[in-house]
Amino acid sequence: MGEPVSNSDLVKLYSGQILALAADIPRIGRLENRDASCQKRSPLCGSTVTVDICMDGGKITDFAQDVKACALGQAAASVVASAIIGCDAATVERGRDQLLAMLKQDGPVPDAPFDGLEVLLPAREFKNRHASIMLCLEATLEAMQSVEKNAATR
Repeated sequence: MGEPVSNSDLVKLYSGQILALAADIPRIGRLENRDASCQKRSPLCGSTVTVDICMDGGKITDFAQDVKACALGQAAASVVASAIIGCDAATVERGRDQLLAMLKQDGPVPDAPFDGLEVLLPAREFKNRHASIMLCLEATLEAMQSVEKNAATR
């Protein structure tokens, strides 16, 4: 089970910066005329994120999300929503992979435009929260892949 979590660890984890991001998530809601939608759920904690996207020329032109997650998942969704417009699938995939490496392998902070995810560095020690943190980028990438797959079959 690992070592018990101390109160100071929890204070560090739920920093003012993380709570501020969680309290002010941009692009909340749903898109009526979306090109794709994807819902991802973390089985461990029950967090869910539903992402709607519009794309043109392989890049995200509009984005909305419905976030029902812990403060860490909310903070990640906040950072992603602030940076996602104009991103292509390669950028989102790189951000997802770098975030996962940052959390699980002590990797560096993701490159721009997702460098704001640095705020989640303290979550490395809390493996039970990693899936929630990853939800927004994973859902976004899956939705983008769905749009690209549909375009390729037309």
